[in-house]
Amino acid sequence: MKKFFIGAAYYPELWDKNEVDKDIAKMKEYGMNCMRIGEFAWSSMEPREGEINLDFFKYVVDKLYENNIFSILCTPSCTPPRWVFNKYPDAMRIRSERFVTTKLDVHSRVHPCKSHKGIRKENARIAEEMAKAFADHPGVIGWQIDNEIWIYDYGCYCDRCKEEFRKYLKDKFGTIENLNKTWGMYRWSLDYKDFDEILPPSWKAWENPSRNVEWVRFQQSLINSYVYEQAEAIRKHSNAPIGTDLMTDNLLSYKEMNKNLDVVQHNHYNTVKNLYRNIFNFDFYRTLKDRPYWVTETLLGWNGSTAACNGYRNIGYCYINSLLPIAHGAEMNLYWLFRSHPNGHELGHGAFLNSSGRPNNVAKSVKMITDTLTKGEEFLSNTKVKSKIALTYTSDATKMFTFAPIVENFDHDVDLKFVDLFHKAFRHYNIDVIETDKALDEYDTIISPFLACAEYDGFKERIVEWINNGGTWIVGPLSDIMNENTTKYTSAPYSFLEELCGVYTKYQLPMENEGFVAKWSDGEKIKLSMGCDAYEVKDAESLATYEIDELDNLTAIAKRKVGKGHVIILGSAPDHRALLRLVDKKPILEASSNIDLVERSGTENGIIAMEIEGQEGYIVLDKKYYDVLNDSVVSGKLEMKPYSAYILKVAK
Repeated sequence: MKKFFIGAAYYPELWDKNEVDKDIAKMKEYGMNCMRIGEFAWSSMEPREGEINLDFFKYVVDKLYENNIFSILCTPSCTPPRWVFNKYPDAMRIRSERFVTTKLDVHSRVHPCKSHKGIRKENARIAEEMAKAFADHPGVIGWQIDNEIWIYDYGCYCDRCKEEFRKYLKDKFGTIENLNKTWGMYRWSLDYKDFDEILPPSWKAWENPSRNVEWVRFQQSLINSYVYEQAEAIRKHSNAPIGTDLMTDNLLSYKEMNKNLDVVQHNHYNTVKNLYRNIFNFDFYRTLKDRPYWVTETLLGWNGSTAACNGYRNIGYCYINSLLPIAHGAEMNLYWLFRSHPNGHELGHGAFLNSSGRPNNVAKSVKMITDTLTKGEEFLSNTKVKSKIALTYTSDATKMFTFAPIVENFDHDVDLKFVDLFHKAFRHYNIDVIETDKALDEYDTIISPFLACAEYDGFKERIVEWINNGGTWIVGPLSDIMNENTTKYTSAPYSFLEELCGVYTKYQLPMENEGFVAKWSDGEKIKLSMGCDAYEVKDAESLATYEIDELDNLTAIAKRKVGKGHVIILGSAPDHRALLRLVDKKPILEASSNIDLVERSGTENGIIAMEIEGQEGYIVLDKKYYDVLNDSVVSGKLEMKPYSAYILKVAK
């Protein structure tokens, strides 16, 4: 039977050795079975260059394993000790803001420049020493590279990084004339005479979005290799799966970052109001690897730094926040952190235990989730989440809309628009969130809003073939509007959608336009938002037209048969009711809007229902089910209390 993991980040190096047994006793009492160790502990492992001693960490991992608690080992490259920077004084990251650069000091974390060869050498060396020490340890079930790696302050602005950026651009564009033409630099006489003139973006200034997007792509490539070097050092000695715990939106591509890693790892700290955003994330991570993903950090109670912040999360919230990832395809949910730090930068952050070793109130939710997983383990082990509907969500679109949002303020909440306008409509359906490299054959409906560029991964050709074979593609708004260089098309508003969809785009109004309305042919109203492309149908069926004076009789939604399938183009984002009408599928169950439903299938079949808004709710069963958590057979309408859950197996 598959094992599921509940645990926390553990920092035993910060406590007296005699505290380890006391901590383990608390872990066992509450059913925890996995700890993350070592991510900031470089100076404890190697206080001076070459003086590596991992005996204490071996002691802790041994002690945990003796008590049936597994370990994930973390490489400490996020926080190199001061002796590393004394050895490499040019390795400190340089930040830039509005044309002013500042060299960082060792003040918290994420100090190193990602392009520095000396830093990379030290990273690989300490990672390999750890892998040697724990190569065959049965208690080590995985590795985490670095911590929440990201393009902090949009990267490093040292001379070395500038030169690497220029080499990256020269490799991509070949000649400076080609770069100038592609980026539109002749406008305003901004054209470069040589690659050596190119500087990274200064940020918070009005700058060319094509350059900004390429800078982020360059930073992505640096971070990828930074992580992969450590992974390769570990793989020389250990076969345990390797990942890196990302805490980002898709600006730093999850697809690219995880391409050469083994397991997707994710950290999240969403507020009570934004709990649903986690579900969108989980439906995305599930599709990136052919194995369950890991939640490597989430919070218990509250988060913060030197003060608590972002509001209190009660026991029920923490319980359902722990069950959601497992229900949606994870095998692990770990908290940050096991025991509050008594000093330092994060005095205000909540934890399982307070700094004096006493459980916080919300620690009760840990026992609730471990009890739930004990009862539901067999069903969860024998089933998977399978979806026939997919929503495309690409890193390149996130990059492009971040620096060229087209619609005002879209850059601030690209992923939230995916969630609020599209994914939330499917809270009672199974839905995958996919990058464009994902195989399409398993889906019969694919929805592609905000797909800025359709040219990646051969998606344009593959989606047309998929439609011809019987699929339904719902595309738009703001899709297929730019090429890979963040440049609009000049022969038509799209690269291929007009021809594919059988429409002519009469007008484009790039406004948020939440007051706009359209109507179906039967007269029912549709609320619209996010842009307004108005079409004349040529070889297509008009499903809905705008109810706006200057756009009357122009089409807002058109449908065309293509081969055995159909394509539906959206000129604007329709409300949830209209979107579900287009998809035309039955929900998993009838349920109130505050219920998240997941259908799981395999050797057994069933449904997980979770209340996610802290309110009363209900579900209406379509047949008899066995209630796994309450050991009873149920049918009909079931009331649900705030933050409650049902694991329902089809009754035999």
